[in-house]
Amino acid sequence: MKRISLKKISKKAGLPPGSLIHIGEQKTEKAEISILQYDGSAIHEKKIKNIREYIPLKEMPAVTWIDICGIDKADTINDIGTIFELHPLVLEDIMNTEQRTKIDFYGEYIFIVMKVLSYNAKKEIVSEQISLILGEDYLISFQEKESNLFKPIKERLKSKDCYLKNISADYIAYSLIDAIVDSYFTILEQTGDEISVIENEVVSDPGPSSLDKIHKLKRETLFLRKSIWPLRDVVYNLEKEETTLIKKTTILYLRDVYDHTIRIIEHIEMIRDMLTGLLDVYLSSVSIKMNNIMKVLTIIATIFMPLTFMAGVYGMNFKYMPELEHPFGYPIALIAMGIVGVSMILYFKLKKWF
Repeated sequence: MKRISLKKISKKAGLPPGSLIHIGEQKTEKAEISILQYDGSAIHEKKIKNIREYIPLKEMPAVTWIDICGIDKADTINDIGTIFELHPLVLEDIMNTEQRTKIDFYGEYIFIVMKVLSYNAKKEIVSEQISLILGEDYLISFQEKESNLFKPIKERLKSKDCYLKNISADYIAYSLIDAIVDSYFTILEQTGDEISVIENEVVSDPGPSSLDKIHKLKRETLFLRKSIWPLRDVVYNLEKEETTLIKKTTILYLRDVYDHTIRIIEHIEMIRDMLTGLLDVYLSSVSIKMNNIMKVLTIIATIFMPLTFMAGVYGMNFKYMPELEHPFGYPIALIAMGIVGVSMILYFKLKKWF
């Protein structure tokens, strides 16, 4: 699970607003830039090494999607800000991977920050920041590293059935947001499977490892809630804001995404309640297990109490004890002890104490 590094954030202390300093882990050696342009009849895809290569394409009458993988290069981010006349605070937020999910309206464009969650090789939830800039006829997406999340969208947009429907920049933005939201369901499904396994373990054989797993899931759930909860406001504002950048036809799709965010938040709250209940079940199971152990030990001690008394009496070795010289004194004492022990066991079973 990704943790916030205050040490990295403190690098910006004392610097003016809009300073381009990357905060987060460097995940690419160089920025990879791909461009999809729809000119009304077909979609053309091109990969470029420097964003300045896009300048001649900017004046073309086409809907453009620029996908940038790698946000730690200040020169690339600064060039994008210059070409598209972006506010310095937007560029600063793009390079800050600890930025919370949010949406800002800047008149000629909309700036959106979202989190993509996934499992790493250690089965821990990690977060990647995705930033979107939606303009009149363009969309710019910023990823920390190249992922497979947007590849199906690119393939779908390049299909003939899709681009004949007059693709717009806001529709592409919706597609990316929808893909990110849908990826949360995968995380929640795996979390639900882990809860089911731990639930069976807690009921049958609770142990310290079960408690560690519960606490791990509680931390992950808090992390999920922090990352996903603001998304509801982002989609709501995107749907309700009066702007010419979002078409009415796209708003219908955004409503569906909003419904998905509500379902995800409700699911997260349900998981939190389940984990709280699971912790109570664990404590109860451990208490019951301990009580059963103490009950067995108490029964054993109770059975041996009269036997110990009898052994103590006959072990005093007084000279004039009549049983000491009896030829059958030893077996009689053992039989008497056995009868007492068996009688107590039968009595406990009759009372259903074990």
